Amino acid sequence: MHWITWVILFAVAFVLASVLAVWSFGRFARKARGIESYALPLGTDTDLDRLVLPLTDAHPGQTGLSLVADNLRAFAARLETIRMAGRSIDMLYYIWRDDTTGRLLVNELLAAADRGVRVRVLLDDVNTQGFDRGYLALNHHPLVEVRVFNPVLNRRNAIRRGAEMLLALVRYNRRMHCKAWIADGRVAIVGGRNIGDTYFGATRSRRRNSRDYDLVVVGGMVEPVQASFDDYWNSSMAVPIAALWLGYEPDLRRHRARLRAVAQGGRATAYLRRLPGPDCLTQGLHWTDKVRLLVDPPCKAQGLEPNRWITQALRPMFEAARNRVQMVTPYFVPGREDVHFLRRLAARGVKVDVVTNALASTNHLVVHGAYRRYRRALLAKGVRIYEFAPPDEQGRRGEMLHGKAFIVDGQSGFIGSFNYDLRSAYLNTEMGVLFECPPLIAELEAEVARLTEPEVAFSLYLQGRWLRWRLGDGTEMGHEPFANAMRRALSWVIGHLPIHRLL
Repeated sequence: MHWITWVILFAVAFVLASVLAVWSFGRFARKARGIESYALPLGTDTDLDRLVLPLTDAHPGQTGLSLVADNLRAFAARLETIRMAGRSIDMLYYIWRDDTTGRLLVNELLAAADRGVRVRVLLDDVNTQGFDRGYLALNHHPLVEVRVFNPVLNRRNAIRRGAEMLLALVRYNRRMHCKAWIADGRVAIVGGRNIGDTYFGATRSRRRNSRDYDLVVVGGMVEPVQASFDDYWNSSMAVPIAALWLGYEPDLRRHRARLRAVAQGGRATAYLRRLPGPDCLTQGLHWTDKVRLLVDPPCKAQGLEPNRWITQALRPMFEAARNRVQMVTPYFVPGREDVHFLRRLAARGVKVDVVTNALASTNHLVVHGAYRRYRRALLAKGVRIYEFAPPDEQGRRGEMLHGKAFIVDGQSGFIGSFNYDLRSAYLNTEMGVLFECPPLIAELEAEVARLTEPEVAFSLYLQGRWLRWRLGDGTEMGHEPFANAMRRALSWVIGHLPIHRLL
């Protein structure tokens, strides 16, 4: 048989097997789907009620927003909501690391459940695999339920799991990238942070810490955040983790002992001593009635209802720009269409500033390889690009940028999980808060100014056809600063591959 025939037969067989894998997941998910549950009614008798009610009563019809840029405060705010909650805690996350801060928060969640707080945890599956037993133990508590979004069904056999991921790649490549934390229906935390040491300033090396942004939300906007969580929790893509491990009996007692050992260890206690006090939860609140939650529907993970995707709401904000657009995005892969859009903005006199990671600091070499293809076209039309790469104590490149924020004309702002890349636009589900609030915008602009200081970011420019980097000491370089030849070569190769929409 001619080799072309074999190729065709293989392709047909692969497509049929892929269709079968997707159908099989849908069938399983319908049967395994958990019991629907929703937000509990609001009350007045928890510590969070007593903290928040005087604030919201003083600002009827408004939402209080507080920018959280400090990593220690970000952890402390979550810790305080757990300790003050009396009814419910709901969490929606892309990553929950099994490290010091991740375990500290799980330990506190169990303590909250012990005193009667209902806990619901929805995690994306791509970073959950390998940690199932810990989540299953947590799920074993009668007041805690853990669900997994768009999971792989084969958990116990690596070969079968790999085969399923390959055959169901179209489905599995779509991830839930949202981040939301809601306590008692009174306080929400929305932004770019996942759960883990790098997001909370707890790593052993500064090089592994991330610069990130959250918003603490109280008042009117908490209700739509809670409703969005319920939509995801009850969606057809959310599968109870216990349904993936039928017959497995987790050991919650052993898991508690492990968590207590971490919480009482020297590293954890030293970290906890560095945290700010309980007032960190509501400090710096700014009140506004011009605020809106932007969130992709869960069905975006199935490629459905594109008219409701977050990009449809963000584009008008950028199109309305008259003076200046500031973008902070750790992963910047605009694609051809948005390159033309940003060039048109710049051509009509709008100052466009983009802050992203340098090759020396990024944790995604593949994404940087795609981004590098767009720099010249943007710089040629006057778009300013800054690559974040602050030095650590040894002079090496330090923390990484992970925050996502946009500002338009110093009037409108956005903070959330949405990167300005093709994956956030077309594949992942995302969430964020769009707002108009002058004091908060001023704080965010000050953050952007800090990110673009010469000491922590390279500024890019064109010299003829050639790309140049200007460093803080005035040095100019013709290649990616502080990145070795191997990283530069790999990013160049990746940039020429037709995979940008998958990154």
